[in-house]
Formats: sequence, structure tokens, C-alpha cells
Amino acid sequence: MKTPEVVVIGSGFAGLSAACFLAKAGVKVTLVEKNASWGGRARTYEDQGFRFDMGPSWYWMPDVFERFFGHFGRKVSEQYTLKRLDPSYRIYFEGNRSLDVPANMDELEALFERLEPGSALRLRQFLRESRIKYEAGIGDLVQRPGLSVFEYTNLTVLKGLLELDLLRSMKSYVARHFKHPDLVRLMEFPVLFLGATPENTPALYSLMNYADLSLGTWYPMGGMHKIVEAMVDLAQSLGVTLKPEWEVTGFGYNSQGAIDRVQGQTPQGPQTLVCDAVVGGADYHHLDREVLTPDKSNYSEAYWNRRKLAPSSLIFYLGLNRPLDGLLHHNLFFDADFGRHAREIYAQPRWPSDPLFYVCRASATDPSVAPEGMDNVFVLIPTAPGLDDTLSAREPYLATVLQRIEQRCGFNPEPHIVHLRSYAHRDFVADYHSYKGNAYGLANTLDQTAVLKPSIKSKKVPNLWFTGQLTNPGPGVPPALISGEVVSRALLKHYSLEL
Repeated sequence: MKTPEVVVIGSGFAGLSAACFLAKAGVKVTLVEKNASWGGRARTYEDQGFRFDMGPSWYWMPDVFERFFGHFGRKVSEQYTLKRLDPSYRIYFEGNRSLDVPANMDELEALFERLEPGSALRLRQFLRESRIKYEAGIGDLVQRPGLSVFEYTNLTVLKGLLELDLLRSMKSYVARHFKHPDLVRLMEFPVLFLGATPENTPALYSLMNYADLSLGTWYPMGGMHKIVEAMVDLAQSLGVTLKPEWEVTGFGYNSQGAIDRVQGQTPQGPQTLVCDAVVGGADYHHLDREVLTPDKSNYSEAYWNRRKLAPSSLIFYLGLNRPLDGLLHHNLFFDADFGRHAREIYAQPRWPSDPLFYVCRASATDPSVAPEGMDNVFVLIPTAPGLDDTLSAREPYLATVLQRIEQRCGFNPEPHIVHLRSYAHRDFVADYHSYKGNAYGLANTLDQTAVLKPSIKSKKVPNLWFTGQLTNPGPGVPPALISGEVVSRALLKHYSLEL
């Protein structure tokens, strides 16, 4: 069989991953990207000497990155320099309380024991169980394409169903082990990356606690975009053709209904790429409902409207002309009513009345991201997707954030802001065609797990595949890397090829 020529749409982590795996197998790959720079949501921008990662800022699951680069005979240490953060992060609670999460396990157990006598032993047990879930989840479950329920009926999966706690909620699982409210909030926090409340997230995802507390929080010096740069370099070394500012506008089909042309718009005008297969790493809904013709769409608009989306975000990129002393690299402001903010995201979507938020001060670790003596500060407020996003809606939140930072750090950052940019729903739509302006993809609820996610394989177009945060295995940088591998393996199998 002729080796296929494949067009990969989108240069986020999933698209880059897919392009690399396919090229390694000998496939001729062309990767197209609508923006001028690579990385999708993990793009970067620079202004006035500040360099901002625009999206992902947490580096968890280092083994997934090692595994990815290892497939190509490379080591992470050859691509960028990792630094483990200690403390991993800080959580601010109501009542002027805060908690620094140590990287050292003995110190972490001592912290638990101080807050709740007897909890150190329960933490050990919790993390042992979380490791089982992590090894089964990351090592097995997320490696499956989710095309059939029979993929999940092997002995390993069946034997571990009880241990995986698929039917128990994360909230009840944590409550079984810990009572102190600060410890409960700490243990529930990682699932917020998955786009649902602890009540609606399967306890399987306590695997995130193992990733957090056991494997640690890391930072690639130079910023998260260093990962993108390493992947672009890898793709080019494998022969992938990279085409920036190439936005897909439509497809051409042969007599069998398969895609044989990808049509796009570029600064030079309309262009066409001939291909044998397509991997869609751009927004799934956009490709499915807006680029494909209606008769080729995988899912109806009603189906997409029923999907439970992870949050969108209101982000402020701040450049300060002095250090924001008192904050760590990662800071979680949980000093407001968590339940109310969650309801305003998931149950009664609206702009939050008193938001929780996250502050990344990358310059606390990496002086290269800001001019000397200045600070690079990234603020993220989770919001409901689909909100009416206007500058007037965003404006009050900056004052709220700065006021609460001032209460914690003892000085007002506002007079020291020399660079300010906000980013929210309409920017996600404009830059990524993001469905309802979501930032993270689909929520990892039980009814949107594995075969219940949008399929990686088109039901109507025999040579169209999908990858990324709206399909298996779900949101997050490590899952995106895995998603690219999974879709590549499925596509290659279709063509009787192997990785």
C-alpha cells in the first residue's frame, strides 16, 4: 500500500505530537497552523522585554514528556532545563490563612500531621492508591483510542475497576481520607484542571494527586514554550513540512467520500494541499460543524450543546516594574466561596461575583522572562464558557485581583503595572476557533470518559481523524501529547503501518 500523505491541522501539543509520530513511521506529513507562531494555546508573546506563556503554565507528569521524547531517541534534558519547584505552590484560604505545599515527602507528611493528627498515614495510603490509578490510567487507559467499549475489557482493566473508583466521586473519595478543610481543598484542587467540580469528577482522577504530590511540580527554564520549540525542532528533523498562517477553510472529496484536498487561506491567497488523510488537531467542533459540509459532520449541533465543557478563562498578563515579593511561582487564591464560584461556572453560568483565581509569577524562578528587577505575572480566573465577553465585563476583575494580592503581599501592584493585556472568550474564539470560548476542552465527567467522548475517527469520512482536548484522552498538556500518539497509532493501523 502507498505510504499516505497526511495533513495535520493545528500545532498545539496534540497536533505536533501526531505529526512527529506519523513522520517517524515514514508518513509524509504537512502540518498547517492558522496563527503565525506554533503551539496553539501554548503560544508565547513578548512585549517591553516581558515574555509570556499565553496558556499552560503547570508542568506535571514529567514521565509523559520523557516518554514522548524517548520515542524519538531524545531526552528531555537535551531539549530544555527542568527545575523542580519547592514549595510546589501556595494556596491562600479564607481567614488570612495560607499553605505552602513542600516538594519533600517527609515535609509534606509533617504538614498533614500538623493540621490533622493521623492524616500522614492516610496520605501515604491515598498516594499508594493514587499511584495505582496513575499507572493504570496514564500507562493503559489513556493509551486506548476509545473507538469501542471492548478496548476496556482486558484483564488489567477489569481487575482494577474497583481500585480505579470510576463510580465514586472525587469529593467523597477525598472526604473518606481527610477532614481538615484546608487538606480537603488541597486534595481536591488538581481536578480543577479537568474542568469539573470534585462532586462530578470520578475518583479515578485522584491519579492527579500522585502527579502533583509524588511526581512534583516542575518548570522548564525559559517557559512552557520551550517544550513547543523542542517539538517543532523534532518535527522538522523528521521531515514534517510546517506551514504557519495557513487556515483550513474546506475539504475536497473523492468519489468514495474521502478527503483528497485540504483548502486553506494564507497571506498569499487561497491554497490547496493534496492528501490521503487528515488529522484534525484544531478545535473539534469548528472542524466538525463549520469546516466539514453538513452531510459529513460527525455530530449535530444539539449533541455539541449537550457536552459539558471545561471552563473558559479570563487572563491578565501583567508586567510590573518591581518584584511582586510575597508570591511564589504558583499561587492559588482560594480565599473566596469555592461553591459559589463553581455554581457560577457549571450550574448557573455567569461572570463570577467573587472569583477564585490563580497567579503565576514565573520570574520568581526564571529571570529571563522579565527585564532585570521587574516581574512577569500571569493571572487566570476560571469562568463559564459561552459568556458575553466584553472589555467592560473584564475590567472590574483586575481591580478585584489586585486588591486581594495587596491584602496578601502588603503592597498595591497597580501603580507598578507597565504592561497589561487581557484575554478571554472572544480571544479564544478568534485565535483557536474555540467552541464557546472554552480554554480546556471537555470536562472529564463519567459520562464523557473513554468511548463517551467525541470519537477520534470520523463516522462519515473514512480518512479523517481527530486529536486534542475535545476528544480522547482529554484536557491538559500530557494528555494532549498522548492524544497525538493515540490517533497516530490508530491511523497507521488503518494503513497497515506501525509506529
